[in-house]
Amino acid sequence: MFWVLLLMLAWAVAGTACTRLCLAAVRAAAVDEDSRDHDLTLYEAAFLSGGPRRVADLTMVSMARQRRLLLAHTGWATVVDPRGRDDIERSVIGAIGPEGQNRIEPVRAAAASADAVAGLGDRLVDAGLAVPAGARTTVAAGVRQVQLATVAVLVLGAIALLAPARPDMPRGLVALWFALPLALTLSCLAIARVEAHPYSRWASPAGQRLLGTLPRRVSYGDDRTYLTTVAVRGVRAIGEPDLRAAFAHREQSWREPHARGA
Repeated sequence: MFWVLLLMLAWAVAGTACTRLCLAAVRAAAVDEDSRDHDLTLYEAAFLSGGPRRVADLTMVSMARQRRLLLAHTGWATVVDPRGRDDIERSVIGAIGPEGQNRIEPVRAAAASADAVAGLGDRLVDAGLAVPAGARTTVAAGVRQVQLATVAVLVLGAIALLAPARPDMPRGLVALWFALPLALTLSCLAIARVEAHPYSRWASPAGQRLLGTLPRRVSYGDDRTYLTTVAVRGVRAIGEPDLRAAFAHREQSWREPHARGA
């Protein structure tokens, strides 16, 4: 019976996807209980919210607000004060280069891949706040796989219902059989929505809980609150028009030379 083969395939797809999602959720939940009392720094909040590139963005915004780095609306970064106050600031300055000026996007990419940012991520993983590099896409990717499995079950069920069937096998019974793997995938998605949402690529459940305690409202009079907002929400939280234009211009400026070279 052709529909039985399709049903077996539907169960295989649904079972594999749901198993991967469950394993990913278990690994993500296996965090150090001591991390509850951890006080996040701005760099740590940026990493947990957006990864290494968010750390680079935050560093450049912080240095720009202190007038130690000039970020032009044309997408260029210029060093004003070459003395970095920590390893990550020194990584940004080093990424700009000895001439003291460079495009923002390649600076961002180089600073994000620096050892200082990698060490920050390792410390967060050790503290149970960040997802290990090998499992960084697990929960989010697992959810996407279950979503695709749901679609696959629906397609296989539709094919089975449209295919010629034996007279003694009602189509309603065939649909009922396919409803079982469909129920499995939908229930997994519902549980993941309740237990693991939002599906973070970088922060573990403990890290997400700590991020939830940080202020999210932009306050231009309070530099710490402002930078915390940038760390959590990214450059879209920037309010200054010139500074926002600098980051809005960065990807366009980075692509143009490549397009001309092509």
